[in-house]
Amino acid sequence: MAQIFSLEYPQSLGVYDDYAAAQKAVDHLADHEFPVETVLIVGTDLKQLERVTGRLTWGRVILSGVAGGAWFGLLIGLLLGLFAAEGEWLAAVLTGVLLGVVWGGVIAAVGYAASRGRRDFSSVKTILPSKYEVLVEHKHLARGQELLAQMPGRTTTF
Repeated sequence: MAQIFSLEYPQSLGVYDDYAAAQKAVDHLADHEFPVETVLIVGTDLKQLERVTGRLTWGRVILSGVAGGAWFGLLIGLLLGLFAAEGEWLAAVLTGVLLGVVWGGVIAAVGYAASRGRRDFSSVKTILPSKYEVLVEHKHLARGQELLAQMPGRTTTF
């Protein structure tokens, strides 16, 4: 898989402030019969962003564990229900949900207790590039530069 993301002697065709601009440049190249299979868009200057979504409390932790456990228990109950004796399907599903609720709550509580208050908040994380560089194999650099120079509304940095 790593080979698909490699180019032979890659050269920069331009650096763009957002992905849409880099994609537009590659689309322009494709519209002009450029061999776009020799192009690679690379996100650079990576930043990790973490958005804090709320305070963690015992109630929230256990409620979240119970909810997740209920869904998992429902899945297990439905699977067990496939093999249940006639008339026992509902009991199998409810047993799965009940066990999921109990174990989900217990596992969430144990995990939160183990953190000892070092992380009393919930959050979501993502990694975003600040710039996008369009690379091309060296043998196609001149033609790519020529085509991008003709691009209307060009917003690239060489």
